[in-house]
Amino acid sequence: MPDTLTIPTELLPHDGRFGAGPSKVSAFQIEALRAAERTLLGTSHRQAPVRNLVGDIQAMLGAFFSLPDGYEVVLGNGGSTLAWDAAAYSLVQRKAQHCVQGEFGSKFAAATLGAPHLDTSSVRQADAGSIVLPELEDGVDVYAWAHNETSTGAISPVTRVRGASDALMVVDGTSAAGGTELDVTQTDVYYFAPQKSFASDGGLWFALMSPAAIERIDRIAAGDRYVPAILSLQDAVKNSRQNQTLNTPAIATLVMMRAQLEWLMSNGGMAFAASRTADSASRLYGWAEASPVAHPFVSHESYRSPVVGTIDFDPSVDSNALRAVLRDNGIVDVDPYRKLGRNQMRVGMFPAVDPEDVSRLTASVDWVLERLVD
Repeated sequence: MPDTLTIPTELLPHDGRFGAGPSKVSAFQIEALRAAERTLLGTSHRQAPVRNLVGDIQAMLGAFFSLPDGYEVVLGNGGSTLAWDAAAYSLVQRKAQHCVQGEFGSKFAAATLGAPHLDTSSVRQADAGSIVLPELEDGVDVYAWAHNETSTGAISPVTRVRGASDALMVVDGTSAAGGTELDVTQTDVYYFAPQKSFASDGGLWFALMSPAAIERIDRIAAGDRYVPAILSLQDAVKNSRQNQTLNTPAIATLVMMRAQLEWLMSNGGMAFAASRTADSASRLYGWAEASPVAHPFVSHESYRSPVVGTIDFDPSVDSNALRAVLRDNGIVDVDPYRKLGRNQMRVGMFPAVDPEDVSRLTASVDWVLERLVD
């Protein structure tokens, strides 16, 4: 291989960021930060300007997801990782059932399995690149799964478990939320972080909560279970009703998220976002299916994510060398999830990513492969 391969400019994406999280941040979001320099950044989150910012985001999320009456937009500090522990303390009454189809589902399962106050969780496991669905089980009061498994690029349906009338449906929406269709009435807690389809930074979690979920939270809080304040979803609900968080939030994250929501809503909301990611996905998977050396990792077409695409390469392709060339040419963050250990690339196709840039990415990959593969 030559020391340097320079991809022709006419093939390169206009923006080479394809991370599976954080997502590409758009120029208008940076302009929003500049505009907030003296009005929001460096000011108290207990005062009206920042609380109004939070309220704007809550209202736009409610409109984006067409929240039914009684559902609330709750937010808190710490990101999705903290949300798993908070659920173990504040949502699961006795026993959870987890559907694990990758790294992020397994982490939530580990949180409830390690909680000393809960019965042993039931865990349903799928092979990487496939999915497993929840099933009715005696004694289970929370059914938990990931809408989109970020590590593998497999997406699951979001529907209530039939017959589980008193149980809560708790769905990790982190990489799916804002980028694909969702009927939120099929969930009781749909939680996500803002750094993927909402193109912001991490450090916060959001959740769309049903009245049943809030009633469960209040019932657990009224009992004798010890719940640390940072893990108390009751505290999160109370603070969210005042458009704030327990501790100081990352205000820049909120500013960028509001700007992204304004863009999404001005273009048609959920329908626009879902059509944009579906366009990107059709370009990526269509290219891989036609390629002699690349193949969609998720073999079942209906399980292929529209927001995170994973592409396997034949052994003849050194994907490390391929990705190194891409990075040298400004195409970044297409690395596979580290623990999968596969010869592949992973492509974030969140709404901020221009579908045309996905086509340019695949054209660039083809150009490099012609020079790498014997």
